[in-house]
Amino acid sequence: MSYDGYSAIAEVYDKLNKDIDYAAWADMIEECFSRFGKEKPELLLDLACGTGRMTRELATRGYDMIGIDGSYDMLGEAYSGGTDGILYLCQDMREFELYGTVGATVCCLDSLNYLLENKDLDKTFSLVHNYSDPDALFIFDVNSPYKFENIYGDNAYVLEDEDDEGRAIYCGWQNFYDRETRVCDFYLSVFSEDEDGSYFRADEQQKERCYTERELCDSLERAGFELIGIYSDYKFSTPTETSERWYFVARAKK
Repeated sequence: MSYDGYSAIAEVYDKLNKDIDYAAWADMIEECFSRFGKEKPELLLDLACGTGRMTRELATRGYDMIGIDGSYDMLGEAYSGGTDGILYLCQDMREFELYGTVGATVCCLDSLNYLLENKDLDKTFSLVHNYSDPDALFIFDVNSPYKFENIYGDNAYVLEDEDDEGRAIYCGWQNFYDRETRVCDFYLSVFSEDEDGSYFRADEQQKERCYTERELCDSLERAGFELIGIYSDYKFSTPTETSERWYFVARAKK
């Protein structure tokens, strides 16, 4: 697992993903606290926080936040967005360390799919459990097998937007999904317009692993979590065969 794959995309990540409704996502997280939590948590961990968009969203709602990510480039973007009392730590999610426990952990935007082996998933879940208060919720999402097979597959996409100065940003995105290993290679080329109208190109490669529902549930159980539910959207809908994302809610048993 390498975090070098964010050096090219970090600076334009939020621009190319501006359709993500972090407020609605945070609403779902808070609804989980109301529905399934024993009490409302005060200190939250945002694991694999990236550019800190969710971290800051939850901080504005009154939670004390810790954001962990393994990419210096992504954390640089998080810092540029303002810390607002947030503690950001650059750590590998498989080996992270905290000074104490947290009232809940969130892990958003299919970050766990970047763990390429079951043992890495077990390590991460075990650490989340270790640093969780008794009955603390663990809320995360993953890309579904349907998305790997049909949306990623061997398809290519072009994303485009503008930076704050109105200069163009393009991202060419080619996927290669290996159905035997269930690993998808993403080849990304980012083109950013300069002041003189020329373009700067940066390339990188990323990988994601497709996990089955059973693999994820078994790993949660081994780590000491009780599964509460699996949903397909922010409205707690039941997943279907064509759901592209699964949202898991689990509780730490201690």
